[in-house]
Amino acid sequence: MTELENGLGNKFIVAAVQFCSNEDKSRNLKLANKYIDNAVKDGADVVVLPEMFSCCGHTKIMVENAEEIPGDTINFLSDKARAHGIYIVCGSIFEKVEANKVHNTSVVVGRSGEILARYAKVHLFDVDIQDKIRYKESENVAAGQGIVTVNMGDVKAGLSICYDLRFCELFRSLALNGAKIIFIPSAFTSTTGEYHWEPLVKARAIENQVFVVAANQIGTSPNNITCYGKSMIVDPWGRVLAKAKDSENVITAEVDLSLLEEVRAEIPLFEHRRTDLY
Repeated sequence: MTELENGLGNKFIVAAVQFCSNEDKSRNLKLANKYIDNAVKDGADVVVLPEMFSCCGHTKIMVENAEEIPGDTINFLSDKARAHGIYIVCGSIFEKVEANKVHNTSVVVGRSGEILARYAKVHLFDVDIQDKIRYKESENVAAGQGIVTVNMGDVKAGLSICYDLRFCELFRSLALNGAKIIFIPSAFTSTTGEYHWEPLVKARAIENQVFVVAANQIGTSPNNITCYGKSMIVDPWGRVLAKAKDSENVITAEVDLSLLEEVRAEIPLFEHRRTDLY
């Protein structure tokens, strides 16, 4: 281990898992199991899974597979976290909230398998790009109502999911609430990802002077939507520490929080912020 027994220290290894989920939950959990084990072999202290990692496809099927938290999927991740002594960021799953509505929820599981935090996606993916993609997440998903940070030992992390990436104010709020690393589990589409994914991921890291871990799905799911892949780990200076190949794989990088303090000292954005103007 590269950190304190019960929490993360100043340096630790983070992993982003990239694969293509389908509507077969058992198959997806087996894939997640394999990549979590691979990440641990690479020294990972924190493993981040993609959005909707346990079930991704037609919305009707995804809603039918929604779970309570804790439930089978989170219990599986709790067992993995406990067995390896790691933190796991459950990309996201559909969480049951009422008869025909769900939350798109991310969960952070601690070293002992305990649930440390849960975050329900606040910005829902409602887009209609002519002749390319139409998707209305809000038809079945209820938006969350607040930002979420979580203490992982002495390290405070911020939670977000996919489409949140486009809303800079969410990330600034997480940073102002003390986040030093922000997780972005995603199923970011190829249609927009080609032009928007990398610039936005880098921008969120640079403008908030935080580490960003963006774990994306890749490939085409049963609903015929293709995800962009190119999962990334970016430092507070905007440097890409690791970037996934165009295949199912896991990437790792070292997070050194002394770099964050150095960047914030050199360019003191938070000290120069004009709160009187906005």
